[in-house]
Amino acid sequence: MSGILRNVVDFDQAAASGLRTLYPRRLKVLVGSASCGVAMGAPNVEAAARRAVEELRLDAVVCRTGCIGFCAKEPLLDLVLPDGPRVSYPNMTPQKTRALLDAYSKGNLLPELALGRFTSEEIVSTGEVHSYPACSGPLRQVPEWSTLDFYRRQKKVILRNCGSIDPRALDETIARGTYRGALRAMTRMTPEAVIGEVIASGLRGRGGAAFPTGQKWRLAREASADVKYVVCNADEGEPGAYMDRTVLEGDPHAVLEGMLIGSFAIGASEGFIYVRSEYPLAIEILEHAIDKAEKRGLLGNDILGTGWSFHVTVRRGAGAYICGEETALIESIEGHSGEPRTRPPYPTTRGLWGKPTVVNNVKTWASVAPIITRGAAWYAGMGTRRTPGTTIFSLEGAVKNAGLVEVPFGISLRDLVYGIGGGLAGDRPLKGFQAGGASRGCLSPSVLDLAIDTEDRDNATILMGTGGIIVLDDSACMVDMARFLVGFFLEESCGKCVPCREGTRQMFTILSRACEGHGTMADLALLERLAKTVNSAAVCGMGGMAPGAVLTTLSHFRGEFEAHLQEKRCSAGVCRGLAAPRRTMEISAAMRP
Repeated sequence: MSGILRNVVDFDQAAASGLRTLYPRRLKVLVGSASCGVAMGAPNVEAAARRAVEELRLDAVVCRTGCIGFCAKEPLLDLVLPDGPRVSYPNMTPQKTRALLDAYSKGNLLPELALGRFTSEEIVSTGEVHSYPACSGPLRQVPEWSTLDFYRRQKKVILRNCGSIDPRALDETIARGTYRGALRAMTRMTPEAVIGEVIASGLRGRGGAAFPTGQKWRLAREASADVKYVVCNADEGEPGAYMDRTVLEGDPHAVLEGMLIGSFAIGASEGFIYVRSEYPLAIEILEHAIDKAEKRGLLGNDILGTGWSFHVTVRRGAGAYICGEETALIESIEGHSGEPRTRPPYPTTRGLWGKPTVVNNVKTWASVAPIITRGAAWYAGMGTRRTPGTTIFSLEGAVKNAGLVEVPFGISLRDLVYGIGGGLAGDRPLKGFQAGGASRGCLSPSVLDLAIDTEDRDNATILMGTGGIIVLDDSACMVDMARFLVGFFLEESCGKCVPCREGTRQMFTILSRACEGHGTMADLALLERLAKTVNSAAVCGMGGMAPGAVLTTLSHFRGEFEAHLQEKRCSAGVCRGLAAPRRTMEISAAMRP
């Protein structure tokens, strides 16, 4: 369906069109085609599905969707059955795809190969529920999707449409409630009321700093200026993090709608989405979404017939981690080197081209619309008192069920790793985590039962920052991990200030000596003193956080550092310049010819 959208009637017509493609009356073959699926062979699976549909003369349509989160099971292929449920099949290959569709043509759905089946799906933006027809026969042995360990504790808000819609099909996302929040905000609310609702929801920034979103919007609204801007920070660069990319690839209109609502609230007629160039698929899908939204009157001039205008531009970043810091990002958008500015003044009063600017993360913008459609109380009912709502974690490393996990704040690391993640691969012992971003360093299993929040409270909560979690088993060396993390900051430093530029270099040198067997115990005191100096003297937040990779890891694994320096021994057998533990040496000897 095409045509300008102006009112509820127009939205209802577009939604009806989207429902016909979301839930067709014939077989629908849905292939997970986000970057994780593509990397595992989704294009070949899709091609095999199209060939099989043609050769078997099936009454079927083959479509793409984003990532549903279970990255360890990619490529995923779903069959949305006519008059039946949606059934998901993991780890597909072209051969398995052909065999599955051949079996379908003969009345067999190969339930023994299925991962799970959907009996219903919540339309998060509206609170409605789509129920699939009940299944019968052998399909009943396939577990219901929400009962799988990976999904049982999850609550999708940010990822509400990822893995269910075709991200290039605007009517499908409208059918799931997208842009209803913008319609309500711009036709039934004042800008002040919109900001008040966001404040009441308790939404905080999901990029790591956790600044109250509504408060940031209010400061920009109150700033006196003829021009204002909103910016989406999609410069995701943490090791092991890919949450923002997945949202942009699977549901770009969730971000665009959030930015549209934010622009109306603060009075900004122009917005920018800053995406790192390493995300070509996200950029392609995002630019397609902007074009479609403009053609349907959801972006551009006189949006929804309100007279409000808002234009969005995608800016590609060169991949500098420092541009995740909002003032460095603003410098980059302006065409300068991505170096942070001294604050104050803050961007809400003097930001892009000297004008008031609101910078929020992808996940933050994607959280806005359901707050407007379902109310602040609904959103505040999830999570913790200090940090309501949900956030996304990328669960990676030595865990069985790797992937993206969206849960309310307050869940424990134990529930994430052992409940949702299924425990460690090979049932190896847990050694620790690299959690909450590179600056958070490595944590020991002693924090397993702490609740995840946006602040550290002794013996109660643990701050998770940007949300990347890398699970480490006993094969990991924590000194080597600290060296890797400091090396990351060394490479990503903009070099503007001496404490960060030279401090990270010297920390990396000291850690390298420890891993190569040349370190001494004097290095340990020097490392701690240097890290604290960099933390207090660096100009920007990135430089100030870089030493956390050392200080946190050292506080949790001091014994391992001392073994490297005093005994010249690496318990994991990772550092080649040091002696390996007896078990590692025995295995190595047994493998020799």
